[in-house]
Amino acid sequence: MNLGEPYGLIIISFILTLIVTLAYKFFTDQKLMKELKEEMKALQKEVKELKDHPEKMMEAQKKAMEKNMKYLMHSMKPTLITFIPIILIFGWLRQYYTAIGNPDLPPFGLTWIWTYIIFSLVMSIALRKILKIY
Repeated sequence: MNLGEPYGLIIISFILTLIVTLAYKFFTDQKLMKELKEEMKALQKEVKELKDHPEKMMEAQKKAMEKNMKYLMHSMKPTLITFIPIILIFGWLRQYYTAIGNPDLPPFGLTWIWTYIIFSLVMSIALRKILKIY
């Protein structure tokens, strides 16, 4: 963490995001995840087209919810695998930034947690596109 702020936190954010993204890629069936996403997208389009037919619309929504639940169940495995290490690292980060007085990080003026969240979201989107993760 001797890189100066916020660079150390940005590097940690990148490393953690990369680990979580790779865990998601390797612990999920990417072919199945892609198929489920495409099916959910098609069902959402169908729901929009069936606005005038409430009964058919409800049936399409039910199918979409089933696909969504299946998608969520498959995405839980990498979440469970990475949860404990992430919690431990977050505990360490909190102690580190509390010990140095929890300053706002330059140049953003945000606390460490908000800096981490913003950079993690941006890097996650980029890594998912680069690694073609569904």
